[in-house]
Parts: sequence; structure tokens; C-alpha cells
Amino acid sequence: SSRVTADGYCESCGRKVPGGRDHIEIDLGVLAGVTDRGLRHHRNEDAMALAAATTEAGPVLVAVVCDGVSSSARPDEASLTAVQAAAQVLLMAARTGEDPLAASPEAVRAAAAAVTGLAGPQADPPAATFVSAVLTKEAATVCWLGDSRAYWLPAGPGPAPEQLTRDDSVAEEMVAAGLPEADALASAQAHVVTRWIGADLSDPDPHVLRFEPSGPGVLMLCSDGLWNYQPDAAGLAGRTLPAALTDPLGAARALASFAIDAGGADNVTVVLALFPPTLPPPRGRGSAPASPDPTPRRTP
Repeated sequence: SSRVTADGYCESCGRKVPGGRDHIEIDLGVLAGVTDRGLRHHRNEDAMALAAATTEAGPVLVAVVCDGVSSSARPDEASLTAVQAAAQVLLMAARTGEDPLAASPEAVRAAAAAVTGLAGPQADPPAATFVSAVLTKEAATVCWLGDSRAYWLPAGPGPAPEQLTRDDSVAEEMVAAGLPEADALASAQAHVVTRWIGADLSDPDPHVLRFEPSGPGVLMLCSDGLWNYQPDAAGLAGRTLPAALTDPLGAARALASFAIDAGGADNVTVVLALFPPTLPPPRGRGSAPASPDPTPRRTP
């Protein structure tokens, strides 16, 4: 209908009008991501923010992925607000040399405050899951709440691919109680998250870990729209490598397409970061800045 409310909802059907976030790609060379609405949702409630910085200690890559909780109010705004707030904190910490282990919980608190600021009189205030990564030449620092995930995909022989995060979800509780993972994920309550960022979780206490890879590889962040179709780390590595080592954006596109072709029942977000991180040399006078701002933007 041509009648659309000020906050973007159609007055005839009540659905939110599709926006520019239906499909977004970000390409920073060694760090790239794709987020897509999928096939069954009317809007993209996922969001991502990527940034890179050159510091005295070497290059630093920053990535944040959030998945708006669909049962809450304004989930698309919650995810976007959260990634922008968190990425600003992590990027500033990288530039000032702050330890990512300390900066990551600060970023979660900033994201939670931003999402809380969206809350109104709704019965279910805005909420989102959260996962972030800060990559230096020594290690990856991963921080999360909810069921958005991080995976390590090694480039060569040696350690096997592994899931670095553990979901805050009913399914994970079922697995901990002894139920096989396949049965837990098949449960109707599997994707109910038990921790998140939002006004109704006033003091978020995220999980944080420092991971030191033994060699080169790819760190993946993703929402459940991807891993629900391929939760196994080895399976994801098979779909990602070796293509991601030379074309992270192309590999991220292929993973998003895989999830959509498999059913696309949810929004899909996947971010790939190369380890160890390297950045191109500074550009010449008159060219665009080498360090991007972390605000998601849509490719033409």
C-alpha cells in the first residue's frame, strides 16, 4: 500500500516495508561479510559491523554480528544499534592499545545500553544476540551472548576446525543434560535463547575467550540462519576453505547462498576474517581513507 506509517509499517497489512538491509555486503579485503533477509522473513533482523585499524602493534580487525530476537519489539533496530555501538568501542580500543579482553565486555555493555535506549512501552522490549571478534597478529578475542557463533577454520593440516562459542540456548541446555545434539536442535524450543542484550537483561555478563591459533586460517562469525543448516565446524570448513583464503567476500557469499538454497528460513549473516591479519599499505594522497568506519553499508 502507499499508506505507510512514520515508523515504516504498511497500514493495510501491518508488515514493515522492506528496506535497504535486505542484502548487505562489506568487503575490507582480509575481512568480509554478507547479511541477507533469507526467504521467509519480511525483513532482515540480523546486522553486522566490520572495521580494520593499523596500530603500532600491527593490524587489528574488528567484527560484530547481532541477531535481533524476533519475539521482541523492533528486533531489526536492536541488532543494528547494537553492532554500531559495539564496533565503535572495539575500534577505539584497538586504536588506543586497550586489551581486547577488557574492551569486549565494555562493547557488550555499550551495545546493551544502546538497545535499552530503544525500549518503549512494549511488553517485549528490544533484544538481540551478540558475538564479536578482535583479531591481532597474536590472537583472536571472541565475546558472545546468545546463539550467534564463532568458528575457527584452520588453513592447513593440524588442529581440526572447531566451534569457539557455546550457545546460550535451550538446545544447549538439552545437550548438557545428555540429549543428542541432533535431537536437541530438532526441538521446537531449540532456538530459544537464555541470554541476550536488551532492557530486560540489565547487567549483561558476556562470555569472553582469547584464542591463539597455531597457524593461518579463517575466523567465522555467523548467525543461526547459517549454522542451523550446517552446525558442524568441519562441514563449514569444507564449504569455506580454501576459497576464503584468497576471496573472503566470495566465500561469504557462497555460504549465504548455501543457507538460502537450503531453505532460507531465517535471516543469514556470515563474516570471515583471515588470520593472521594483514592490511594493504596506506593509499596515496587524494585517495579515500584506508581505515573504514564500522557502519554497515550496502554494495551497489
